[in-house]
Amino acid sequence: MGVRPPSNGGNDEPASIEFGIAAVDAVLKRRDISFPATKRTLEGRIGDESIPYDVHGNAIPLSQALAELEADAFEDRQELLNALHPVFETYREEYSGGVFAQIRSMLPF
Repeated sequence: MGVRPPSNGGNDEPASIEFGIAAVDAVLKRRDISFPATKRTLEGRIGDESIPYDVHGNAIPLSQALAELEADAFEDRQELLNALHPVFETYREEYSGGVFAQIRSMLPF
Protein backbone atom coordinates (compact mmCIF):
# COMPACT_ATOMS: atom_id res chain seq x y z
CA MET A 1 0.00 0.00 0.00
CA GLY A 2 1.04 3.55 -0.48
CA VAL A 3 -0.52 6.82 0.60
CA ARG A 4 0.38 10.34 -0.39
CA PRO A 5 1.47 12.46 2.56
CA PRO A 6 -0.46 15.66 3.27
CA SER A 7 0.33 18.55 0.97
CA ASN A 8 2.33 21.46 2.34
CA GLY A 9 0.38 23.85 0.15
CA GLY A 10 3.16 24.15 -2.43
CA ASN A 11 3.11 23.09 -6.02
CA ASP A 12 5.52 20.23 -5.38
CA GLU A 13 4.09 16.79 -5.93
CA PRO A 14 4.63 14.82 -2.73
CA ALA A 15 6.17 11.38 -2.93
CA SER A 16 4.03 8.49 -1.75
CA ILE A 17 4.68 6.76 1.54
CA GLU A 18 5.18 3.04 1.02
CA PHE A 19 4.10 0.61 3.68
CA GLY A 20 3.05 -3.02 3.93
CA ILE A 21 3.68 -5.17 0.91
CA ALA A 22 4.46 -2.13 -1.27
CA ALA A 23 7.39 -1.41 1.06
CA VAL A 24 8.43 -5.09 0.96
CA ASP A 25 8.33 -5.02 -2.85
CA ALA A 26 10.54 -1.92 -2.90
CA VAL A 27 13.06 -3.64 -0.61
CA LEU A 28 13.05 -6.77 -2.79
CA LYS A 29 13.76 -4.67 -5.88
CA ARG A 30 16.41 -2.55 -4.16
CA ARG A 31 18.22 -5.61 -2.82
CA ASP A 32 17.83 -7.45 -6.16
CA ILE A 33 16.36 -10.61 -4.60
CA SER A 34 15.89 -13.45 -7.06
CA PHE A 35 13.27 -16.18 -6.90
CA PRO A 36 12.56 -18.93 -6.04
CA ALA A 37 13.71 -18.06 -2.54
CA THR A 38 13.44 -19.67 0.86
CA LYS A 39 12.44 -17.96 4.07
CA ARG A 40 15.97 -18.61 5.36
CA THR A 41 17.53 -16.92 2.32
CA LEU A 42 15.24 -13.90 2.67
CA GLU A 43 15.95 -13.60 6.39
CA GLY A 44 19.69 -13.78 5.71
CA ARG A 45 19.64 -11.13 2.99
CA ILE A 46 16.99 -8.68 4.20
CA GLY A 47 15.59 -9.92 7.51
CA ASP A 48 16.95 -6.95 9.42
CA GLU A 49 15.22 -4.44 7.13
CA SER A 50 12.50 -2.53 8.98
CA ILE A 51 9.22 -2.48 7.02
CA PRO A 52 6.55 0.13 7.83
CA TYR A 53 3.09 -1.37 8.20
CA ASP A 54 1.11 1.89 8.34
CA VAL A 55 1.22 5.53 7.24
CA HIS A 56 2.57 6.59 10.62
CA GLY A 57 5.86 4.79 10.01
CA ASN A 58 5.27 2.05 12.58
CA ALA A 59 7.44 -0.82 11.40
CA ILE A 60 8.54 -4.37 12.05
CA PRO A 61 11.64 -6.22 10.87
CA LEU A 62 10.96 -8.30 7.80
CA SER A 63 12.25 -11.34 9.71
CA GLN A 64 9.39 -10.89 12.19
CA ALA A 65 6.80 -10.88 9.37
CA LEU A 66 8.44 -13.90 7.72
CA ALA A 67 8.35 -15.80 11.02
CA GLU A 68 4.55 -15.60 10.93
CA LEU A 69 4.32 -17.37 7.57
CA GLU A 70 3.70 -21.10 7.28
CA ALA A 71 5.40 -21.42 3.90
CA ASP A 72 9.16 -21.94 3.84
CA ALA A 73 9.73 -21.20 0.15
CA PHE A 74 8.32 -18.86 -2.47
CA GLU A 75 8.38 -19.49 -6.21
CA ASP A 76 8.17 -15.81 -7.13
CA ARG A 77 7.89 -12.30 -5.74
CA GLN A 78 4.09 -12.26 -6.03
CA GLU A 79 3.71 -15.46 -4.00
CA LEU A 80 5.79 -13.91 -1.21
CA LEU A 81 3.85 -10.64 -1.30
CA ASN A 82 0.52 -12.50 -1.25
CA ALA A 83 1.66 -14.50 1.78
CA LEU A 84 2.85 -11.38 3.62
CA HIS A 85 -0.24 -9.29 2.91
CA PRO A 86 -2.38 -10.68 5.78
CA VAL A 87 0.53 -10.31 8.20
CA PHE A 88 0.90 -6.59 7.47
CA GLU A 89 -2.88 -6.06 7.47
CA THR A 90 -3.06 -7.62 10.93
CA TYR A 91 -0.31 -5.36 12.25
CA ARG A 92 -1.95 -2.33 10.68
CA GLU A 93 -5.35 -3.16 12.17
CA GLU A 94 -4.08 -4.12 15.62
CA TYR A 95 -1.35 -1.55 16.19
CA SER A 96 -2.28 1.54 14.15
CA GLY A 97 -5.04 2.97 16.32
CA GLY A 98 -8.02 1.64 14.37
CA VAL A 99 -9.98 2.80 11.36
CA PHE A 100 -10.73 6.29 12.69
CA ALA A 101 -7.05 7.01 13.32
CA GLN A 102 -6.22 5.84 9.81
CA ILE A 103 -8.90 8.03 8.24
CA ARG A 104 -7.83 11.01 10.37
CA SER A 105 -4.21 10.54 9.26
CA MET A 106 -5.25 10.89 5.61
CA LEU A 107 -7.18 14.13 6.08
CA PRO A 108 -5.34 17.35 5.25
CA PHE A 109 -6.10 19.07 8.57
